[in-house]
Amino acid sequence: MFLHNDVIEYLDPPGQLVRILWIDVADSVAYTFALRRPGATPCRTPLHVLVADVSTRRARLLLTDPCRAPRVDAPSGKHHLLQMKAWVAVSALHRDLPQLYLPRPRGVLLNAYSRAHGISVASLMRYLRRYWERGQTIDALLPDYANSGARGKTRAASAGVKRGRPRNGATSSANAGTNTDAALRALFLAAATHFAATHPRFSRPAAYRQMLNDHFANCPPGTIPSYGQFNYWLERDGADHTH
Repeated sequence: MFLHNDVIEYLDPPGQLVRILWIDVADSVAYTFALRRPGATPCRTPLHVLVADVSTRRARLLLTDPCRAPRVDAPSGKHHLLQMKAWVAVSALHRDLPQLYLPRPRGVLLNAYSRAHGISVASLMRYLRRYWERGQTIDALLPDYANSGARGKTRAASAGVKRGRPRNGATSSANAGTNTDAALRALFLAAATHFAATHPRFSRPAAYRQMLNDHFANCPPGTIPSYGQFNYWLERDGADHTH
């Protein structure tokens, strides 16, 4: 009856919104998240309780997600860097489910990631809440986009001009990276698909390294796409098998 990411609106109390983050079919439970509630954390809810709430019309499934983040094809350099930093953290933490949804195991995971990557636990929790609140997509992790211009539009690439913020320490064209055009996006998808078809377990970092070995082994540094570009555009282009 329910699907991952469904939003349920409760009529008693009125206006209460709950997102289904994940369904554990084996245990017949769903992990839910109260929307528009600062400080909310995931809650473990038996599926039969949710079914009863909807069946008795205490609640209803919404056809559209009122909190889902809008899609932005090409965020600005600064926003993109912040988004990717959050995406890498959130993706890593979501490898441990349902532990991430449980208070004590979540604390262990957050502390371990914080120590390993130098990101505060408070920041990690802010990433997670934004992700859960706004629809569990990469767009959910984009910083608030007010007054940033060209919302939702992919900027055209100009020859010799690298879009976005330079990489740290990029003082010459050799470190500037490369623009992601249609051909490069197609290569990303092809490389990911090939890796998924030839390996029993998919790994985006490993697929990226294989792509570099196959297609960029003799290329100068300034023409090699970054892992951030590879990861971002796989997500943008709907590479479902690469999650």
